[in-house]
Amino acid sequence: MNLPLIETPRLILREIDLYDVYDMYEYAKLPEVGPSAGWRPHSSLTETRDTIKLFLNKKRYGQLGVFAITLKDNLKMIGTVELHTYTKGHKAELGYTINPEYWGKGYAVEASKYVIAWGFEALGLKRIECTAFSSNKQSSRVCEKLGLTYEGLRRKGYMLYDGSVHDLECYAIIDDEYYKRKRENSWW
Repeated sequence: MNLPLIETPRLILREIDLYDVYDMYEYAKLPEVGPSAGWRPHSSLTETRDTIKLFLNKKRYGQLGVFAITLKDNLKMIGTVELHTYTKGHKAELGYTINPEYWGKGYAVEASKYVIAWGFEALGLKRIECTAFSSNKQSSRVCEKLGLTYEGLRRKGYMLYDGSVHDLECYAIIDDEYYKRKRENSWW
């Protein structure tokens, strides 16, 4: 299954491509990006290219793939959004990363809302989860702005590449909540 092209008011969400390597490396190499999402900062363009290849190969293993978040006005790729850990007809986990140059502008929320809608409406999911390190207040704030329900703290729930162990804040939305908000016009 190919990912759809999704247009939002300010963004185009499309399948990531190897041509995105330069834009992705621009933020993937930064120390404030990778570790807050669970991965080591990239040390080279080759590492970023290999990561994009890994993203493209996810479909071989029953996963959906990764959207590049691009600005409509200049088509610059500023981040990624995906539904990973996908179980057909049941659930997936939302993940997103944004270039720090574009933080605080609502892009993660905007992209995620449309991907969540796609997950429920096109994929028939029953649940979409999102986790954030307790120290990553920006990511938790995105979950809150999306209206995801806080379900609790997963203590020592994640081990980073460097062996450090971190607590995870757990959020989710279920299909009933999504469709209720959509009927009430409170989703958009």
